[in-house]
Amino acid sequence: MAVIIDDKSPICIPFILEKLKEHQEANGGPISAPPFFIGLNGVQGVGKTTLVTLLAKTLEESPYSLPVSVLSIDDLYLTHDDQVALAKSNPLNPLVQHRGEPGTHDLELAATLFTALKSEQPALIPRYDKSQFNGHGDRMDKAKWISVNQEGQPKIKVVIFEGWCVGFQALTDDEVKAKWEESKRVHQADVKFPRTTLWSLRLEDLLFVNCMLKGYDVMTNLFDAMIHIDAVDTSYVYKWRLQQEAELREQTGRGMTDEEVVKFVDGYYPAYELFSGKLRRGIVKCKGCQLRLVVRDDRKVQDIVVI
Repeated sequence: MAVIIDDKSPICIPFILEKLKEHQEANGGPISAPPFFIGLNGVQGVGKTTLVTLLAKTLEESPYSLPVSVLSIDDLYLTHDDQVALAKSNPLNPLVQHRGEPGTHDLELAATLFTALKSEQPALIPRYDKSQFNGHGDRMDKAKWISVNQEGQPKIKVVIFEGWCVGFQALTDDEVKAKWEESKRVHQADVKFPRTTLWSLRLEDLLFVNCMLKGYDVMTNLFDAMIHIDAVDTSYVYKWRLQQEAELREQTGRGMTDEEVVKFVDGYYPAYELFSGKLRRGIVKCKGCQLRLVVRDDRKVQDIVVI
């Protein structure tokens, strides 16, 4: 069984506490300071869940005692009907035939939610059920959404927003084209490292996702701090996902085959190739407010970079 070593929380939590303190001091103290937004990006299978849980627990307990809302970008996926419509309107683009890539999230819902949280207004946190429609997923009924900032409730003071593509920002069309052309050269040369998948897609498919990603800035621009759990080699995500599914099959008798896992990760990998570089250079306006941890294939931290 793959073991996820939590050597990340002891690095990330003190970093966030320091940036939170600076935020509060710059805004008149913990009570008057506006909500503190934390973006958290982690390669799939790297151990985001453990970090998010411990970070939220630390902030909620004494001596900080702050109301915290944990959001996942997964909960902002389009409804099943809207995802089907998106796929039908772009039948030749494999990147939007299922949920996952930028463009498959409800940006109108995201804008409404983040605006309400920023202004400490009443809001409903959506929830998404990936098991619906035979695994294609659908948004849960509003009755199951989480109410925050309602009358009689403490105002949310920290928002933790996590997800595999959180913090990704659009490139210029020329930058996308250059990466696509480089991928084709690498593939034709039969180079095994680094892994590349962009060559297998049409340029217009990549440009569509890139264009859609511009709308995600309504969330990204609110980040006061950013944690990026990166990997020495992004393709570790294939190994980690294969391990997860093998364990699931052993424990439950269900799970994707190895071939299905590779196809599944292939649907996400183009975004890693396109947008990870910009995230690594830093996307938070505040200097020194982005922390990048680089992990090896055993998921242990190798490098720490503050941007």
